[in-house]
Amino acid sequence: MIKHIVMWRLKDASHGNDSETNAYQIKEKLEALRETISCITALEVGVDFSRSEGSGDIVLYSEFADREALNAYQVHPEHQALIPFISEAASERRVVDYEV
Repeated sequence: MIKHIVMWRLKDASHGNDSETNAYQIKEKLEALRETISCITALEVGVDFSRSEGSGDIVLYSEFADREALNAYQVHPEHQALIPFISEAASERRVVDYEV
């Protein structure tokens, strides 16, 4: 099994919204991928409430059967369609992919 975890810090404002609004829009868009990309076996999206200096604003936790499934997710058109929106809203991105 592959676990794919991504954490973003968001800009104070983007897309005409504040960071909190963008965080919830990103959450909604990512959660919708569960219905359209069959290779996702698990997916959670969380918006940080601590607002500490060291925290990210939003995190994606997802699982895939194997590396091929993760690769299929990465190039899937529905996933690719989200990248411009998230990239514009984000000031920083960190990712960890690991196998268990």
